[in-house]
Amino acid sequence: MRTIAVIARKGGSGKTTVAVHLAIAAHLRGKQTLLADSDPQRSSSTVLRGREACGPAFCETSGPELLRVQTGAVRAGVEALFIDTAAGAEDELAYAIVLADLSLLVIRPTFLDFAAAIRTAEVLRRLRKPGLIVLNQAPVSRAGAEPPLVKKAQEALRIMRLPVAPTILRARAAYQSALEGGRSAEEIGGPAAQAGEEVAGLWGYVERLAFGAAADERMRA
Repeated sequence: MRTIAVIARKGGSGKTTVAVHLAIAAHLRGKQTLLADSDPQRSSSTVLRGREACGPAFCETSGPELLRVQTGAVRAGVEALFIDTAAGAEDELAYAIVLADLSLLVIRPTFLDFAAAIRTAEVLRRLRKPGLIVLNQAPVSRAGAEPPLVKKAQEALRIMRLPVAPTILRARAAYQSALEGGRSAEEIGGPAAQAGEEVAGLWGYVERLAFGAAADERMRA
């Protein structure tokens, strides 16, 4: 099993949107998936509770309970455990980061998001845990050219000394409209096609990072 924590110190970063979309992405590709909602707002649970189709399992928990959830997930044969963390609470983030095989640090291209993320990146380095930056809610590119705000953000990300996901999640209404029905943008098509492609691209990269080692271990066994 691999554990992926979705983290952000700044509220409103879209952390829950990323966590739910990736959990559904893993489920759609046949992985037995559990989303542990440790955010007191319970937004992930609310979304998945409203899902009509079968989907990833979910549970409501807290930072101190995550080890118990993880242990139970291993016993239940879960392959992908996602943790939606509480924004702003360093202790709560630390519980998830310590248990995670990979932490996704979700950042919008804003000054306040970067300021908060620098501190979170320091926590990852202090705990010697792997992390990946996911740039979220970025302006849509025009004619293949990145908006100045995105270019500036990409330059600023270098100071965090963490890898950055090559797929950028754009500011698209499709992400929220999909969640209203408990679905992923991958599932609704139409105007959401571009958002679905972004989710698929991000999941493919995360899967290679988080599950690649597991695949190598199975091949050597």
